[in-house]
Amino acid sequence: MKRILLMVFRNIFLVPYAWCRLCYRAAHVNKYTEEDMYEFLRWIDLHANKGGNVHIDAHGVENIPEQNGFVFFPNHQGLYDVLAVIEASPRPFSVVAKKEIANIPFLKQIFACMKAFMLDREDVRQAMEVIINVTKEVKKGRNYLIFAEGTRSKNGNRVGTFKGGSFKCATKSKCPIVPVALVDSFKPFDMNSAAPVTVQVHFLKPLLYEDYKDMKTTEIAELVQERIQTMINENI
Repeated sequence: MKRILLMVFRNIFLVPYAWCRLCYRAAHVNKYTEEDMYEFLRWIDLHANKGGNVHIDAHGVENIPEQNGFVFFPNHQGLYDVLAVIEASPRPFSVVAKKEIANIPFLKQIFACMKAFMLDREDVRQAMEVIINVTKEVKKGRNYLIFAEGTRSKNGNRVGTFKGGSFKCATKSKCPIVPVALVDSFKPFDMNSAAPVTVQVHFLKPLLYEDYKDMKTTEIAELVQERIQTMINENI
């Protein structure tokens, strides 16, 4: 809460203008290209991070596939995770997020601008529809971010268990899987502090379809989880 207040206070003259633009765009998403919308979100993100004493230390950007139609699979540390990846990634992407955060102000508008899919983890049919829709979107060349843990780990830099089902849209679309290791991403919003913090975002080498086509989704989940935890351990 302290950091959010600091973000607002240090951008006090910008906030009304940015908030109005954000809300308008969230209500008129089809008026803008995905690239234009993403650059706008990064603009807001950069100002918020600067005002809130958050520095993003990005690594491995060269590992992001040149061709669109891939999925980021980061570890899930906190509410700030998506904002960290937005600043770090020059390539637009959308998100699959749990419905519980669909009505949190600011995040609600951000996800609307990204045309994100909100997942009801208790509704199997709705979850399957999301997988089908994301698969279609990825095949068309959109990029997505999915939290394979399903929920925040709440254990700092210790990664939770990655669920095999989270990788179904990747295997069905035969797209590159990009593991993303987040370090200290829980600190900006999940700790009641406004002290300067550095969040590391590591884009790992992607798994191409040829690399995982003979693997079960549970095996893919274990492999991605292991690679992410190894990268985190090397950087804390």
